[in-house]
Amino acid sequence: MPKTSSKLKAGKNAELSLKRKDEEGISLLTLNRPSAHNSLNLELLNLLQKELTEIAKDTSISTVIINGEGKSFCSGHDLLELRKMSSVSEYKSIFSLCSNIMQRINELPQPVIAQVNGIATAAGCQLVATCDLAIASDKAQFCTPGVNIGLFCSTPMVALSRNIPIKKSLEMLLTGEYINSQTALEWGLINQVVSEQNLEKQTKVLAKKISSKSRHTIKTGKKAFYKQLNMNLSDAYAYTSQIMADNMLSQDANEGISSFIEKREPSWNHE
Repeated sequence: MPKTSSKLKAGKNAELSLKRKDEEGISLLTLNRPSAHNSLNLELLNLLQKELTEIAKDTSISTVIINGEGKSFCSGHDLLELRKMSSVSEYKSIFSLCSNIMQRINELPQPVIAQVNGIATAAGCQLVATCDLAIASDKAQFCTPGVNIGLFCSTPMVALSRNIPIKKSLEMLLTGEYINSQTALEWGLINQVVSEQNLEKQTKVLAKKISSKSRHTIKTGKKAFYKQLNMNLSDAYAYTSQIMADNMLSQDANEGISSFIEKREPSWNHE
């Protein structure tokens, strides 16, 4: 039987705004505010931060999937909650918390896949852009609509502009219009478009494919990928040459090369 566990437990009076389910080395985080289009209120952001911190230390988890309950993936920040705030310090606190979570996803040892089942707007679009990989249904839509309400999507812009070409980023940011999943695929915001019926299945296929690899190697590679992005060419090659040299001395590299030569399946060290 596959190992399954639920890490988050709801209170007596209400279900938590984030659900976590672990199965076969894959941790599924479900944004659970369907009536509010899974908007990111303080409770949900704090739970995300907590779970990502725990997952980073959990060596039994090889891949993370983030999806949304109901018809939407994530509509961004909760505007009703934001309207109740009145000071720069309050606003800076919540936007900084969201930004820290996005950075934590990049720093996580495990790859993170966005499973986009509906609209992904503002900080929800930022979340898609931040995840290492993204699969969307053919019904999904993406938008940075802040300009429509007088609030430019400045923090979503950070992740968006690092995923798609500058002029495409500015088109989304300046017009506030939706793009469909096929356009998002062509622009490089997502990796795959699948039918709504096959979204969960295909996301799990990708997650299991990654989970079958050496966790040490995936952790090493993800960290190196993001670190070299901001280096000049010569520094990037010097840094990654050192990473390759260190990687060659690892137990899993020895096992992987041996299994390739011996024409057998590798047995990775997941400790």
